[in-house]
Amino acid sequence: MRRLLIVLALAMTVVACSEKPQAATQRKADGHAFEGTGSTGSTEFTAPGWKPGDATSWDLQMKARSQNQNEYSRTSAP
Repeated sequence: MRRLLIVLALAMTVVACSEKPQAATQRKADGHAFEGTGSTGSTEFTAPGWKPGDATSWDLQMKARSQNQNEYSRTSAP
């Protein structure tokens, strides 16, 4: 029984030491948010009125979204 434990401990040590080195990959730099994803044909997830690559339409779309999340503008004032 003791021999089995020693063999298992040695096997686990060998397996733990045989891990492949993890090399860092080159990261792609982020683009501007208003440029979109760059994939063509994926317009089903874009908001109407927003044109990929147009910073002005992006700003208008973000202002409209922030107004929808503003609790003060959604509630009626007494």
